[in-house]
Formats: sequence, C-alpha cells, structure tokens
Amino acid sequence: MQYINSSVRRQDRLLEHDNAIRLLETGEYGVLSLSTPEGAPYGLPLNYVWDGEKSVYFHCAIEGQKLVMIKNNSKASFCVVGTTNVVPQKFSTGYESIILKGSIAMGLSDDEKLKGLQLLVNKYSPNHKPAGQKYIENLFHETEVLRFDAVEFSGKCKRIV
Repeated sequence: MQYINSSVRRQDRLLEHDNAIRLLETGEYGVLSLSTPEGAPYGLPLNYVWDGEKSVYFHCAIEGQKLVMIKNNSKASFCVVGTTNVVPQKFSTGYESIILKGSIAMGLSDDEKLKGLQLLVNKYSPNHKPAGQKYIENLFHETEVLRFDAVEFSGKCKRIV
C-alpha cells in the first residue's frame, strides 16, 4: 500500500505518513464508499480494523445491499476521519483524515474470516477477549467478513492554533 499525496490539492495540509498510519490503526470508524449497480454513489459508516499491512477488515450480515454492490463492483474507497475541532470564531475546522483506494474481497476462507473477527475484538473489546471469542463462535456462520485491499492512500490535516 503506497502513501501517495500528489493528488491532494492543498499540499500545505498533508498529513505526515506516521500520523496517517496512526489514524488508520486507531480510528473509531470509517466510511466505505461503493457504487450501486445503477452507478449511484453509496457510502456507509463501518467499524473496521487494519491488519498492519495493506488490508482493512469489516464484518456484516451474510446478505444485504452492500454485498450486492460489492459483487457488482468490488472497487471502493474508505475514509477515516480522526480528531476534529470546530473553531467558530475562525469559521474553520481543524481535522485529520485519510482516504484509501482499493477493492473488496468476499468469500474469505474460514481461517481468514476468523482472523478478521479476532482483530476486530482485539481493537474494540480488548478487555473482553474470552467473551469475544465465544461471541465469534456463536455467530460465525451468520457473519460475513470483508477484506478491503488498499493499493494507495493519502492523508490531509488542518491544524488550528
């Protein structure tokens, strides 16, 4: 996964690579942007986890609109927004964000599906791993796990003093 900021219009607002990685690791949620079969845009907020290399994992039900869209067109983007700070008197907002571009893989092996779910438990419920494992076991066959393979990402920020 390459960190490419050349397409960012405001080059003075580039988010440093290490800060972009930190945001990818710690972000609470992101917005997955897909395309409907008719070509209309569709974005949805999701919990996610990064594998530390190039992939992001999501989970969802085993059927639904999102899966239909991905089967039709697996290309997607994923945006994570970190800390924001509205500064009313300056008519501005401080922020940090990253956008990943890539495609989504479905139909993962049971081993990879389990890996994705365990990574999600580790991120969102680190103090409840035994209960999380039981939760995974109980709902494993009712859960789809998707892997977003990023080919590139960029980051932008605005610091307001």
